[in-house]
Amino acid sequence: MNIQRSNPINITRYGRSRHKTHDFEELSCLRTTESIQSFSPNLGSPSPPETPNSSHCISCIGKYLLLEPLEGDHVFRAAHLHSGEDLVCKVFDIARYQESLAAYFCLPAHKNINQIVEILLGDTKAYVFFERSHGDMHSFVRACKKLREDEAARLFHQIASAVAHCHDNRLVLRDLKLRKFVFKNEDRSLVMLESLEDACVLLDGDDSLSDKHGCPAYVSPEVLSGSGSYSGRAADVWSLGVMLYTMLVGRYPFHDLEPGSLFSKIRRGHFSLPESLTPKARCLIRSILRRDPAQRLTSREILEHPWLAASEAPPPGPSHGRGERGSWDQLVPDVSMEEELDKFFS
Repeated sequence: MNIQRSNPINITRYGRSRHKTHDFEELSCLRTTESIQSFSPNLGSPSPPETPNSSHCISCIGKYLLLEPLEGDHVFRAAHLHSGEDLVCKVFDIARYQESLAAYFCLPAHKNINQIVEILLGDTKAYVFFERSHGDMHSFVRACKKLREDEAARLFHQIASAVAHCHDNRLVLRDLKLRKFVFKNEDRSLVMLESLEDACVLLDGDDSLSDKHGCPAYVSPEVLSGSGSYSGRAADVWSLGVMLYTMLVGRYPFHDLEPGSLFSKIRRGHFSLPESLTPKARCLIRSILRRDPAQRLTSREILEHPWLAASEAPPPGPSHGRGERGSWDQLVPDVSMEEELDKFFS
């Protein structure tokens, strides 16, 4: 992992943003006159510039351009100056970035987990560069309404593999949901876990947790019980079951806009499976969504289930004509289940 120290230059250009190749051409002219002073510590606070509506501001940080904000004032689209590669930059306070990224530092690399490309340290901020993504699983499933079993198996195998790798290395992810998994490529055949910032690093083999961290639609019954601690790994597995059900059926297994009713349904653990699913798919879902956490499969056992046996085969070309909506299907909610109820777990 490459960690360097650098301060940014703010570059303001008025008017609409142009194609990124124009950005590089303009910046190359600027660098010839500013390269000597570019990384002087006297340039002020190494924070990204504000981006007012009337102008477009970019920053040069080391060998990267910091472009428009993607999420508030701490996540930005970025581009490599020389290759033009698109990246994502997350900005952290310099005093807290190691704590925020602790899970990345203790986890070996995995093909289905987003990796840190580089870290640049300023005087007050740390700039952490990640691979860019091509959309998230939640939006993909919502647009498709549901996935064919062969497609769902290939994608879910990658999801479960990322979770198993974390569990094997003493990480509990806690806030697992479809939106956390994003596509690595434009044809949407490769999936990766977008972030580890909500993960809990276990100090020993004990994965007992007591906090109520998570998304209501994906939370497990034992987290809602409020009686002492629960197994973090088993709670993650329950969330995997909710994801798999949603991918195959096109709706959450437990769904209600009223929080009390939603939590009651989750505590009871009763859900329905459409007859259109194959017996192996139904078996896997039932083996994961068990009220008793001790009876659930582990994340490693999920990968050994027969339904996933052939899922590592290379994906076919672009797929069309996914299953038509039937009486069992409904759109995966856009925000009502994932954002509006998050306050109950803040």
